Amino acid sequence: MVDIGAKSATTRLATAEGYVRMEAETLETIRHGNAKKGDVIATARIAGIMAAKRTHELIPLCHPLGLDKVSVEITADEDLPGLHIRATAQVTGKTGVEMEALTAASVACLTIYDMAKALDRAMEITGLRLLEKSGGKSGHWSREDAADGTDSC
Repeated sequence: MVDIGAKSATTRLATAEGYVRMEAETLETIRHGNAKKGDVIATARIAGIMAAKRTHELIPLCHPLGLDKVSVEITADEDLPGLHIRATAQVTGKTGVEMEALTAASVACLTIYDMAKALDRAMEITGLRLLEKSGGKSGHWSREDAADGTDSC
């Protein structure tokens, strides 16, 4: 693990996203709460939050963090068709929370796949990526700023 002992504790925030692409009929079944395994969206949200809290147990060399906040938002995207997952993690500490946000988003995606695979084995998990991070010595970074050349890190 990287030595973070000399670093200052700051408020650190990270947001990640992912998508689960599926048949339109599968999306409708999930939206109406008719999946055999239960409420897919609520279960995936809780799974993502739980995963963020256990990131240090899943990813080698990650520091255990006392997270201040984790949120997982899951919205239907008719154009995909599928579900868009957006996870945010926050901590006041000496190291960032990018891995916690990415872990939350990926486990939420995996949970959706697991709960709906009987309906649609061709579902696709895609677009897992960090959107934004702030705090610490490197400051603020966002995918949007990086794309337009104004990246502050």
